[in-house]
Amino acid sequence: MFAVVRTGGKQYRVAAGDKIVVEKLDGEAGSKVTLGDVLLAGEGGDLKATAGLTVAAEIVAQAKGEKVIVFKKRRRHNYRRKNGHRQQHTILKILSIGGEAPAKKAKKVKAETAEAAPAEAAA
Repeated sequence: MFAVVRTGGKQYRVAAGDKIVVEKLDGEAGSKVTLGDVLLAGEGGDLKATAGLTVAAEIVAQAKGEKVIVFKKRRRHNYRRKNGHRQQHTILKILSIGGEAPAKKAKKVKAETAEAAPAEAAA
């Protein structure tokens, strides 16, 4: 299954297991991120509905891009300026594509304790 997600003003085609480089996101290496802006999703040639669909990813590293040199010059005016810039970016590993949240065990635990409480009161 693949999806097209938008983050940092750019669009990326991703599938489970892919690594992508995106604009800087908050978080440290190893933390999980959810990309909610899914534009397109499908499997093979079939497209699927994107309502409520999310993409789960893990931050691999926070890094800097290659240096870009900015050089300005005006002829015959003795004007030269040299500047450099390194863009911050985040490397993501796509874990899964899908908006279905796994069943929460906490609700079952609460239900079990609620059933156990009347039994203890009767004893």
